[in-house]
Amino acid sequence: MTSAATAIHGDPIAPVILGVTGILAFAVVGRVGARKLDQPTVLGELLMGILLGNVAWYFGVDLIAILREGPRVFEVVDSVLAGAQMDEVALSTFGASKGPEIAEIMTGPHGGQVMQVAHAVDLFSRYGVIFLLFMVGLETNLDEMKRVGADSIRVALLGVVAPVLFGFAVILLMRPDLPLSSNLFIAATLGATSIGITAHVLKEMGRSQSREGHIVLGAAVGDDVLGLIILAVVSGFVVRGSIDMAQLMGVMIASSLFLVAAVMLGPATVRVLAKLMRRLDIVEAKMFTSYLFVMVLAWMANLAGLATIIGAFAAGTVLHDGYFKQHKGADEARVVTIRELIMPLEVILVPIFFILVGIQVKIESFLSWPVITLATGLLVAAFAGKLVSGLGAKSPSDKWLIGVGMLPRGEVGLVFAAIGRTLGVIDDDIFAAIVVMVFATTLAAPPLLKLAINRQLQRTTAE
Repeated sequence: MTSAATAIHGDPIAPVILGVTGILAFAVVGRVGARKLDQPTVLGELLMGILLGNVAWYFGVDLIAILREGPRVFEVVDSVLAGAQMDEVALSTFGASKGPEIAEIMTGPHGGQVMQVAHAVDLFSRYGVIFLLFMVGLETNLDEMKRVGADSIRVALLGVVAPVLFGFAVILLMRPDLPLSSNLFIAATLGATSIGITAHVLKEMGRSQSREGHIVLGAAVGDDVLGLIILAVVSGFVVRGSIDMAQLMGVMIASSLFLVAAVMLGPATVRVLAKLMRRLDIVEAKMFTSYLFVMVLAWMANLAGLATIIGAFAAGTVLHDGYFKQHKGADEARVVTIRELIMPLEVILVPIFFILVGIQVKIESFLSWPVITLATGLLVAAFAGKLVSGLGAKSPSDKWLIGVGMLPRGEVGLVFAAIGRTLGVIDDDIFAAIVVMVFATTLAAPPLLKLAINRQLQRTTAE
């Protein structure tokens, strides 16, 4: 009896339940506050994440200290499991200021629990952004995206080339002492686009199906491919001192083949899955087919070198309720849709993603004057470069809205910066400046996008 009671009270999943639920509770508070102030809910979640991350870290909450460092903490764990020394890996990954603190937490008496909770929060947040883009894909008209394809390509090209050029000019002007490899990597970081936040705002305001919404989503897919190519080129230049054309061609072919295969072969795959599940209840069939399809495409996108969310978006554009017309119960008056089935997952998991992004905003990084000046220059280049991308749209009324929609760098910009830091071409001050730029564009995008949408709606009404 005693051992059974101990096992119940010592359930290893209990800290995870508490940690994840606590994070979600803060996200709900942020969402409610944003609704009260008539702002996009993502803004409330991001701001609540910033508040939680900095206040809790100041008071020494171990979980928040780990979450603030992002995926790099899990790279430390991988290195330690491979036989490396914790202190050495933490020091090389986080530097002298953060390394000892992270190592102490991870090797402390509650280090295992903290890492378990941190991993669960990170995992749920990744699922959240996958389901967010899947839902956006469900509401996207593929034929309409094809009609605005030329605009999307122009916007994507401008959205990468302009900020990269502007960023390169800013770095040359403000840090002429840096080597060419550093300049290229910093400039490449400015070309990134994170579609998750823009997609959420467009969806929330009912503009996912609009012409400009389709252009932004199409351009974001193009940006991911172009960003991947640029990252391959710059990384190759840093490591080898030259550009590996074979690697570059491999990246281009793999990403292009995935996108074509997802659109061309996806419908046949869904039909096979739906047929295999015909004996199941229609709700089960829709749920299992949707979940399996989106996860397989997300994994395949990663295999092709693209972001998993691109695979999730592609899955959403292919899936629809028409595949399940032959299932038992499909002819009933009220049949639950794929969107209604997936929405509960999105509602719970997406706020965790946005609050985690907010937690990773380190206010103490902004207190260095060199960081502030460099971050200001990068921020100007980042804003100007993405706003210029709106010129790729034909309609004059779309240009400002599309440019604003391309602003957020989010986790994509942070990944670029982290790779540059790993390769040794980005020092702590530059990394901090890039982080400031990434989060400033991410925080500014939701209110600016809402303002742009409202202005467009008012202009349309007046006409």
